[in-house]
Amino acid sequence: MASSLLSLTPKLCIAPRTISNPRRLFTSHAAALPSPPSLGVGRGCLALGRSRSMVARSSAVAVANARDSRPIVVIDNYDSFTYNLCQYLGELGVHFEVYRNDELTVEDIKRHVNPFYLIFHCSNRLINPRGILISPGPGAPQDSGISLQAVLELGPSMPLFGVCMGLQCIGEAFGGKIVRAPSGVMHGKSSLVYYDETLEDSLFYGLPNPFTACRYHSLVIENDSFPSDALEIMAWTEDGLVMAARHKKHKHIQGVQFHPESIMTPEGKTMVPWSDGYEAGPRPMAYQHMWNHSTFHFPDKCIMIVLIP
Repeated sequence: MASSLLSLTPKLCIAPRTISNPRRLFTSHAAALPSPPSLGVGRGCLALGRSRSMVARSSAVAVANARDSRPIVVIDNYDSFTYNLCQYLGELGVHFEVYRNDELTVEDIKRHVNPFYLIFHCSNRLINPRGILISPGPGAPQDSGISLQAVLELGPSMPLFGVCMGLQCIGEAFGGKIVRAPSGVMHGKSSLVYYDETLEDSLFYGLPNPFTACRYHSLVIENDSFPSDALEIMAWTEDGLVMAARHKKHKHIQGVQFHPESIMTPEGKTMVPWSDGYEAGPRPMAYQHMWNHSTFHFPDKCIMIVLIP
């Protein structure tokens, strides 16, 4: 395991990091809403009819993201879907760096979000993660390397988004149990997903309700042990399985059970937290706007630490 994020080279090669040829999005249709899972969370009056144009998002979002050179740190749980998620980030103009779940430590990442110093790499790039994305993966959360620890220790200080097993990591980290899905293995199957329109700053704001999503999983967060003291349900299936949840206090800790990067999830690209240009959660580098890192030039293999009083 590496001791420093600066010295690591991602093993998953995704080139280029800004990918053109964005997928064409499709549309789905609204239907009557079933009740949310009976957990005492995510409840409220759900109203249809609220909508927002999806067309206005794409170009403006790419421009906004291109101006922010801070990378999303993608924790790859050894899953091929990681590539598709990174392709979405690239299409949105988001910078990202991919690391296997056993390639670095949470401490490596923490060192680069400390507000009392700035670290410059020999490539003239300011290392200051913009957020964390926990990818899908085989197995259970216990097989996800640093993912569980990342949820608990990094989530409160920066946006964290989990997909499939990434959501399960969020659920387990805050006390939920991960169990076999009552509906059995869902491998490349589409389902209608319903969401609570009363929640503010929802990933699904303006989408059809329900929307169609692609599922590849056999495990879910158990309804009976859902940690409703810490998390709230954002979306569910018709049979009451949790499809999305977020932290009640740190709402930027959120995840989805389905695969937004699949072509079978038509509006998937709009569900990525960085897709509408907002930054949920605290900005760990309070002084980052004062520095234009492109003006700094250092010798090869040089690290400079600037202390901020």
